Amino acid sequence: MFEGSFLGDPSRIEADARLECGICWWVYDPAVGDPASQIPPGTPFAALPAHWTCPECDAPPHKFMVCGDR
Repeated sequence: MFEGSFLGDPSRIEADARLECGICWWVYDPAVGDPASQIPPGTPFAALPAHWTCPECDAPPHKFMVCGDR
């Protein structure tokens, strides 16, 4: 396991946590959401729809890690 891993268990992620894609380094910030995927601001990472992928590289959610900049 690496630091920042949530082991695919969304219950381990705080609602306001920012997560970074391990493939392209795009950051999902719940305060911003994902306008490209019509995800509104205020949506926690754990509440993203099952079909959601990284808007930059199409990586699945399990490829994301919690940012250490909190």
